[in-house]
Amino acid sequence: MPDAPGVPGVLTPEQCRQTAQSIAATQEPSGALPWYEGGHTDPWDHVENAMALTVAGLLEPARAAYEWCRTRQRPDGSWPIQFRNGVIEDANSDSNFCAYIATGVWHHVLITGDRAFAETMWPVVAKAIDFVLDLQASGGEIYWAKSNSGPLEEALLTGCASVYHSIRCALALADYLDDPQPEWEVAVGRLGHAIAHHPEAFAIKDRWSMEWYYPVLGGALRGAAAQARIDERWHDFVVPGLGIRGVDDRPWVTGAETCELVMALDAIGNSARAHQQFAAMHHLREEDGSYWTGLVYADGKRWPVERTTWTGAAMILAADALSRTTPANGIFRGTDLPRGLEGEYDCACATSR
Repeated sequence: MPDAPGVPGVLTPEQCRQTAQSIAATQEPSGALPWYEGGHTDPWDHVENAMALTVAGLLEPARAAYEWCRTRQRPDGSWPIQFRNGVIEDANSDSNFCAYIATGVWHHVLITGDRAFAETMWPVVAKAIDFVLDLQASGGEIYWAKSNSGPLEEALLTGCASVYHSIRCALALADYLDDPQPEWEVAVGRLGHAIAHHPEAFAIKDRWSMEWYYPVLGGALRGAAAQARIDERWHDFVVPGLGIRGVDDRPWVTGAETCELVMALDAIGNSARAHQQFAAMHHLREEDGSYWTGLVYADGKRWPVERTTWTGAAMILAADALSRTTPANGIFRGTDLPRGLEGEYDCACATSR
């Protein structure tokens, strides 16, 4: 088994693998990876957990997780938003949740080089991306959800930024399998343009830290624009020595969001800040390698009172990004990911508004 990532002075490879084992210990016989033992499973966090297992070399539970995705996908390419113990609790579909399978599959292929796995999962990814792109509005943004009565015609910046990255991963997989998808190239170009240039296309959710860094993490913003976005609200969200707030108006820091910010900072070359924030969130670690979701630092209380698999998973992915350990360590830097057809889309946006 290859070494798991380690970050000197903060995390050893053995501690990283221990965290992955704490995630694998929650896995249900179906392959589902819930938030915690007995908790619910959603398709996005399930895939995030599978990615962390792959990074740590726990390939069998990771493959079982992807098989769960394959067998639970609905004919239209979607998954329900939420399961618990194999029972669907929310049958609606979230576009970001559905798109994330592309990120997970490409990540697994980068690490394992398993072409047979890529070929098995390609129809799953293709159907998922086609489902998501059916929810794209005329301005390029993608509606966040669909119910039996149709799309919920509201676009969320965080979700769209993640979808943007997922479609790029899907295009990389298409290139790997020599199955070009020109419609996806146009769609991801339009989506990236909307994220970078049309904030009015998205519902306002700017009290949440994810809204701040996700356009950078997803790759739609790079260079000076990305740096300016990070700098603009740094002091609104960063709590020195503890990580970042989940929302800007509460004394509450969260581990997964801090680790995602680490990867966003790494993606734009802010290495010192990235390492600083990675170290800061480790007050959330427990002796068994699991991580508390967050801390209300005003009174020193864990909240919610739960140790979530996806918090540990985000930590593992951040450790891989910082340490450059696996062949997929650059997935959130956008290393070798296609950007689609970029160009001038404002004519289309103007006619749709």
